[in-house]
Amino acid sequence: MLRDLLRRILPQPSTRRFDAAGGGRRWSAAPSFGPINPEVLAAAEPVRRRALYFARNNPHAIAGVSALVSHLTGYGIKPTSKHPDAAVRAALQTAWDRWTVQADADGASDHYGQQALLTQTMIECGEAFARLIPTRSGLRVQALPAEMIDLADTRELGGGARVVGGIEFDSNGRRVAYHVFTSDPTAAFETRTNTVRIPAADMVHLYRPLSPGQVRGISWLAPVLSLLHEHDQFSDAALMAAKIQAMHAGFLVDQNGTGGAAFEGTQAGSVMETGLEPGTLRYLPSGWDIKFSNPAQMAEGAAFAASQLRAVAAGLGIPEHLLTGDLSNANYSSLRAGMVAFRQRIEPIQHGIIVHQLVRPVWRRFVATLILSGQIAAPDFETNPEAWLDAEFYPPPMAWIDPAKDAEATATMIAAGLKSRRQAIAELGYDAEALDAEIAADRQREARLGLRFTANTGEQNAG
Repeated sequence: MLRDLLRRILPQPSTRRFDAAGGGRRWSAAPSFGPINPEVLAAAEPVRRRALYFARNNPHAIAGVSALVSHLTGYGIKPTSKHPDAAVRAALQTAWDRWTVQADADGASDHYGQQALLTQTMIECGEAFARLIPTRSGLRVQALPAEMIDLADTRELGGGARVVGGIEFDSNGRRVAYHVFTSDPTAAFETRTNTVRIPAADMVHLYRPLSPGQVRGISWLAPVLSLLHEHDQFSDAALMAAKIQAMHAGFLVDQNGTGGAAFEGTQAGSVMETGLEPGTLRYLPSGWDIKFSNPAQMAEGAAFAASQLRAVAAGLGIPEHLLTGDLSNANYSSLRAGMVAFRQRIEPIQHGIIVHQLVRPVWRRFVATLILSGQIAAPDFETNPEAWLDAEFYPPPMAWIDPAKDAEATATMIAAGLKSRRQAIAELGYDAEALDAEIAADRQREARLGLRFTANTGEQNAG
C-alpha cells in the first residue's frame, strides 16, 4: 500500500521507449542525418562527381542507369490535348509532332531524346535543368548541366526573399528565378563568377525530392556508390588472385646450401627461365627440392559479389536481372513479380516527377506560344486557358513478360467491367482516339483492297 501511494505521489523516472532514440555504447558511433537542404547542398557536388565516374566506367552502374531511363521515358512521354473539340485536338497534336523534331536548341536530338537525356542527368547528377527559349521559329528547349546553377550561392535578399543553392525564392517561398552561370562550367580552366537571373517560368528543374522543402537534388546513385566502389575493389582483388593462381610457379630449394644449379638452362637473376619442358621428368641433384605455389582461392567470392549486386539493385529500385543481365535463376513467376513491383515504383516517378516537372510545363508553354504567335486561332484562350492547355500524358508501355497471358487478363478485366478500354490503351502508351482512328483506317483499307485477316491465326487471304 505504501509503495503504491509513493508511486502515485512521487514523479517516476522517464525512460525512452524507442530503442532508436537511445544512447549508450550501442549508439555511440551511429551516424545520423540533419536537415535536408544543408545536407544536400554540402554533399551534392562530391556525390555528383563520384556518381558520374561510376556511371561512365562501371558496367553495373551503366546498366542500372540505362534500365531506369529506358523504363521511365523509353521513346518518349507523349502529351495528348484534352480540348473538347476534336478538330482542335488534332491540330494541336499535328503541330506538336512537327515541333518535337526541332525542339532541341542545340540540335542534338528531338524532344523525346531530350526527355531521355534530362532523365539520365537527373539519375546520375540528382537533377537536371532546361531553359525554355522563345525564338522567331518557335519555342526551343536548351538542356543545361546541373553545375550551371551554383550550389554555393545561398544568401538573403531582404524582405524575406532569399537565394538557396542558386535558386531564388520570394517572401512567400515561391521559386521566382534561377541564377545561372553565363559561361560553360565544363570548359577546362575557365573561371565562373558571373551569373544571369532567369525567371522560373523560363526554367525546368527536374529532380526527385526526398523530403518536404528540398531545393536541390542528390544523385540516385548516392545510396550505392560505396557498394559499387567496394565491388570494384573486390573484383580487382579476385581477378588478381585468379591470375596468380593461374601462374604455375615453381621454387627450387637448396637444402644443403651448395649454391649449385639444379637444372641446366637460362637464368635471369634468381629466375630460371628455361630448364623444365612439358612432359619431362627430371632428377634433381642431391640436396635439392622443388615446390610449386598453390595460392588459396577466395572462398564464397561469387556469393559475396552477387549479394553486393543485389544490394545495388535494391538501392536503385530495379530488378536484379536488369542490373546484372543474369537470368539463370529466373522463371515466369519471379520475372513477373519483379517487373510488377518495378512498374509500381516507376509510375509515380513518371507522372509525379517527369510529367509534372518537365513534360507538362513544356507542353503548356508550347501551346501558349503557338496561340500567342497566331499559328492557331483561339479566341477564348484568355477566358478559358485550361481548355487549351490541359492534356493527358502517355508514358511508353512496360514490356509484357508473357504477352498472351497478359493480353488475356486485360481482355477479361475489360469484359468484366473492371477496366475501361481507354484505360487499357493508355497503359500501353497509346491514345484511344488515335488508336481507334488507325483501326478504322485499317478496316477501310482492307475492305477496299479485298483483304481479310483472321483473328485466330493472323493468316492473310484474298477476299
